[in-house]
Amino acid sequence: MRIYFTDFFEVTSETLEQYGAFNISLVNDLPLFVDPFLLFNSKKRKYRELHDKIIQYVAFLRDSSKESKINVGLLKSWFCFPEIRQNWLGYSKTGNHGSGLGFKFAKALNENLHTVFNNFGNEEISNGSHLEKLCLIKEGVGRDNISDFTTNLIKGFLLEYTETFTRAHINPKYSAKHIIDHVEFNYKTRTWEQREFLLPTLGKNYVLLTPKEILTKDDAWINKSDMVDIPQRQITYTINME
Repeated sequence: MRIYFTDFFEVTSETLEQYGAFNISLVNDLPLFVDPFLLFNSKKRKYRELHDKIIQYVAFLRDSSKESKINVGLLKSWFCFPEIRQNWLGYSKTGNHGSGLGFKFAKALNENLHTVFNNFGNEEISNGSHLEKLCLIKEGVGRDNISDFTTNLIKGFLLEYTETFTRAHINPKYSAKHIIDHVEFNYKTRTWEQREFLLPTLGKNYVLLTPKEILTKDDAWINKSDMVDIPQRQITYTINME
C-alpha cells in the first residue's frame, strides 16, 4: 500500500532523509506547519533571507493599504493567502483540502495593518535589534493559517527545493513541467510572477517537498500573552528581529 512520498515516487527514505526533506503522506494532510520563527532563528542564511522577504512583503502591504483604497482585484492578488495543497501539511479530515486565508482575512488585514501597525518594519533600532508584531486580525486564525501565510511567501524557494530533488532523484516518468502562479513578487510591476518547474507529479497535480528543519507541530509561537491593548479577536504573531 502506497502512503508516503517515497512510496509513490520510488525513492528511498535514506535519500530523502539525506536531502533533508520531510517524507509527507500523499493520502492525507499531516498536522505539521511551516514555522516562521524557525526561519528567523536559523543559522542558515538562506532561511533568514526568506524571513526577511516575508517582512518585506508585509511592509509592502502596509504601505499599499495606507496609500489608497485597495480594489477587490488587488485584495485578492495581494492580501489573500490560499492553502498550498501540494505540500500536504496542515489540518484536513481527508485528502489535502484546507481553508487557507481567504477574502474575509484579506479585507481585515487591509483595513487594520496600516493603522494598528503603522510602524511595521520601520521601528527604531536599539542595540542592533527591535521587536516587530504582525497582527492577523481575524477570528479563528491559527497555526495552520500562519503556516499558509508563510508558505505562500516562500513558495518560490520550496518549488526550487523540490525541483532540485526531482532532477537528481526522481524517475522522469514520475515528473512533469508545471507553470506555477504566485511564485515571486515583482515590486516594480507590483504583480506576482509565474514560472515553470519540473516537479514530482501525481495525477495532474504536482507535489511540494518541505525541509524538515522549518517544520513544527508546536504552537508556542502563537503568543496570546502579547494581546495587550489589542482587541480580543486578534491573534498576535511576534517576531524578534535583528
